[in-house]
Amino acid sequence: MVALAVVATAPASATTAEDHPATQAKLDAYAKAGGPGTTVAAGNASGSWVLTKGTGVTGANKPIQPNEHFRAGSQTKTFTVAVVMQLVDEGKINLDSSIESYLPGLVQGNGYDGNKITVRQLLQHTSGIPTYPANTKPGPDGTYTNEQLVRAALAQTPWFAPGTDWKYSNTGLVLASMVIEKITGQTVGDAITSRLIQPLGLTGTRFPKPGDKTVGAPAVHGYNWLYVYWKDVSNSSEPSGYSGAGALISTLDDLMKFDQALADGKVVSAASLAQMRTTYDAKPTFYDGYGLGLMRLKLSCGGEAWGHAGDVTGYTTLTMATDDGRHASIVTNRYVSTAPATSRQHVIDAALCEAGQ
Repeated sequence: MVALAVVATAPASATTAEDHPATQAKLDAYAKAGGPGTTVAAGNASGSWVLTKGTGVTGANKPIQPNEHFRAGSQTKTFTVAVVMQLVDEGKINLDSSIESYLPGLVQGNGYDGNKITVRQLLQHTSGIPTYPANTKPGPDGTYTNEQLVRAALAQTPWFAPGTDWKYSNTGLVLASMVIEKITGQTVGDAITSRLIQPLGLTGTRFPKPGDKTVGAPAVHGYNWLYVYWKDVSNSSEPSGYSGAGALISTLDDLMKFDQALADGKVVSAASLAQMRTTYDAKPTFYDGYGLGLMRLKLSCGGEAWGHAGDVTGYTTLTMATDDGRHASIVTNRYVSTAPATSRQHVIDAALCEAGQ
């Protein structure tokens, strides 16, 4: 495993729309489709800045702050894949070995053969295993096990033969979580905590235990729009229903720290980072290629950034970082299905480009 050290980023400085006009314009457009509040934080090795719109709590003038907690959704996937890649670096996982070799007998039947599905395909969304249904029933205590989520997914027929196409599936990351647990003897949350959160000093980040639906203070409140009012859904999501695909709670500050540390080679080896950045480009409209737990964004000012988006009840997020030390993260406190003209990618693109000026 690559030796990790606490990563620090410079504190955000006071800023105005006049300081970052391109980012502000994109933020204003995106906020029209967003929740009650939207905030983008960005910066480089010299410092960082924050632009906000609206409020993190309805009925109050309380802009979302970069140290406030929210559900990171699928940004969790980058953390989970990073742990897998550390285990690859340690010689404990082979990306091209079958899932059958790690979890024998689990992925079998109904058109599935775990001997033909590799760990790489799980991380890359090319396994053909569908996402488990949103209406998957929890256990008697209201929580889920990873095996329960996987079996719900396998009750559906395969999307396609392994390695022949690409389709985003949370189940692949739940299976990867099970591989982590099998090899380390830890829960996926504990593995992420001990290998990433604690060594990198991500003090605002945690992987909640099953049954813990709280976001934690200071919180960005998440909302659903119910035709005439905003309903607070901050503490309504059961984390075990997302597992290593989406359970993480974090902050703008911490997500930028993590993505920058990953880009700087402080999390996995150079070889493993290169594997994470090897993209499957069959779906060019899905960012600019998807690797292993990383999305690529080609910047309008030249170059590229790497990170991941997150979409979960009450929150929509995205964090990206570049190899030259620029980073940006955005959150809005509503699950948003955005039109291209108001996409969060455009906000992050503008922020990263202005961070390089």
